[in-house]
Amino acid sequence: MNQLALIQKTQSLIAAGDISGAEYALVELADTEGDQALLVVLEQLPPKDILAVIREYDNSKESVINLLVTPALFARAVVLEKQYKDLTRTHLRGMMNSVMFREDADPLEFLNAIGELEGGSEALADYFTEKWNRIEAFARTGNFDASEDDGEIIPESALYASAYANPRVEQDEIADQDWMELAWILRYKNPDLFIETLLVLRAKARAHDLGLGEENEQDEDDGKVETGDTDRGKATPAARDSDEELAI
Repeated sequence: MNQLALIQKTQSLIAAGDISGAEYALVELADTEGDQALLVVLEQLPPKDILAVIREYDNSKESVINLLVTPALFARAVVLEKQYKDLTRTHLRGMMNSVMFREDADPLEFLNAIGELEGGSEALADYFTEKWNRIEAFARTGNFDASEDDGEIIPESALYASAYANPRVEQDEIADQDWMELAWILRYKNPDLFIETLLVLRAKARAHDLGLGEENEQDEDDGKVETGDTDRGKATPAARDSDEELAI
């Protein structure tokens, strides 16, 4: 099958909600023609289609797509995650951890690529949403010890004043290949993006307190797709044109 036909087949499968079938077609290409051929195809797929595949993260097996996707391609996919009604952000965290902490990757390259895009800091805030209090404590104290979390929120000016402070804990002390290590890398290797992400987290927390959070949205047809509908033959966001994608 030539590359154009494979791209069309993959997009049709994704639009129909057959994510497993789409991934199988791409993996088969890598098996028969090599990783470089797969990378060429990935570069021609719309970000929303790449997202549809890599978000179905399964930590029981390695995905060749997750192993090969570049920081630029991954970043463009990540900022579209909000199209799915995944309030727990389970898929977002799973796919980010699996890609950014893969064996040959530098997580900072992925973070920088995400931060360069409109909506990048919002996507990172979504990743950290359930750990907001711990991120606030880390910003204030420099460690993740919950016992030091007194709920204080330091002002934005103080965040910038301490942006380049020396770490209180070393990366290998919190190397969990999860949110804690990613927060450490973000704070000490791209502090501006860390602060921007934290400010978005604060805004989300305020909206939640005012009853304006996503879980309180009552619109029956807000254009999003339930996470549970994927890979069940139902349409995914990849089946529709995306204003977000066009803006990237």
